[in-house]
Amino acid sequence: MAQAQAVVRSVRRRKPFSVGRALIHIGLAVVGFLCIMPMLLVISTSLSDDLLVARNGLSLLPQGFTTYTYDFILSSPAQLLRSYGVTLIVTASGTAGGVLVSALMGYALAHREFKLRGVFVFIVVFTMLFNGGMVPTYLIVRGTLGLHDNILALILPTMIIPWYIMMFRTQFSSLPHEIMESAKIDGAGEWRMFFQIAMPLSRPWLATIGLMYILKYWNEWIPAMMYIEDPKLFPLQYLLQAIVRNAQFLRSMAQAMTTQVKLPGLSLQMAMVVVAAGPAMFVFMFLQKYFVRGLTAGAVKG
Repeated sequence: MAQAQAVVRSVRRRKPFSVGRALIHIGLAVVGFLCIMPMLLVISTSLSDDLLVARNGLSLLPQGFTTYTYDFILSSPAQLLRSYGVTLIVTASGTAGGVLVSALMGYALAHREFKLRGVFVFIVVFTMLFNGGMVPTYLIVRGTLGLHDNILALILPTMIIPWYIMMFRTQFSSLPHEIMESAKIDGAGEWRMFFQIAMPLSRPWLATIGLMYILKYWNEWIPAMMYIEDPKLFPLQYLLQAIVRNAQFLRSMAQAMTTQVKLPGLSLQMAMVVVAAGPAMFVFMFLQKYFVRGLTAGAVKG
């Protein structure tokens, strides 16, 4: 009886049907579908025959369903798995080191008692506006540091990003000053205040900047092109770039020799997107709530 009464009360509390609310839901559903439609087109094209795609254009459903493109990419699974491992190591270590170093510097720049605060803020902002360029970076990394065919060449050049340092500085400056003062009175040092107070209170920012680092390292391939020649150290993105270049070269050679060789074209590029973007999308799903919270933190005051 009590359960039936609870059901009746829940039904009574339901809001009546509203045309305006229904239109809002329909509109949001349409927007959501438009957001996922590009990925659906990518997956469909990767499973389609290139000739049919060239003749009929893109479609949400595979045309002449085939997995030949994925068979072509997975023709050397050992190299692909090795590149996945290199990318995972680079992404994990680079993200952890980048977040830690950026947070430490942002924490120092947020302290008003730091005498050289203005000098270092100027240096960080200056490097946001002007950078040394590709050639000086290449000379320093490969010549001065000697990081040729070294996995550190994929990590160190992009570990420190001035914009992320200023984001951490803004976050740490917004922390309640009373909490830090009470921690000092209780005898906490700077390291303990940083790791036990400032960092836990900045979880949305940590997740946001951490996700940015993950996406940057995961999608990076230019450092590998500049500093890596050993195939065992090829990251995933650079390996996929090499596969596409080889396929284009073989296709051009086949056309020049007027031979019939079946090699994937557009479907290969779309399959590359699926193979490379899968893990990053799963990470974004787990960090999405912190990512949105970090982006909107400080947007409304009161």
